[in-house]
Amino acid sequence: MNQDSTTPVTEADETAPADAANDAAEVKAAYTPEVTVLLARIEEYKDGWQRERADFANYKRRAEREQSEARNRGSHDAIMKMVPIIDDFERALNLIPDDLKGSSWISGIELLVGKFGKLLTDFQVEIHDPTGQPFDPTKHEAIGLEEKEGVPSGHVTSTLQKGYISGDRVLRPALVRVAQ
Repeated sequence: MNQDSTTPVTEADETAPADAANDAAEVKAAYTPEVTVLLARIEEYKDGWQRERADFANYKRRAEREQSEARNRGSHDAIMKMVPIIDDFERALNLIPDDLKGSSWISGIELLVGKFGKLLTDFQVEIHDPTGQPFDPTKHEAIGLEEKEGVPSGHVTSTLQKGYISGDRVLRPALVRVAQ
């Protein structure tokens, strides 16, 4: 008996798959040449349709990736136009006289610089300050050499202008001085 039903298993049920295969082979053998040609054409059209469908899926993925990359480039271009403004605010904050350091105006500017920093984070842009790291010409732009005790040759001694990086892409190289 079948495990999932109460009807007994007959000999005909056990030989059904073998008989079906034999019947299919007999039917194919009985095809006329025209039917055989039409079946071959059906397979050809089916294969072509499947290839076109795969090509379209690949095109769709490629178009979405290119569109995403274009959006990222546009965002990064807009952010890079703001970077000099961020630099100016940071320089201004570093040069504030001691008697003005508690002023509400200064606190407002500090908040503004913080918002710029959050904007950079939201767009996955990292500030790159390589002081003390080995010089990397793909991420840094050397504008001078200097001798500095305790800093190995070929390492960045000071960062004159921060760099900006997003993923593997350098948006702006850091301007640095390098130890001799």
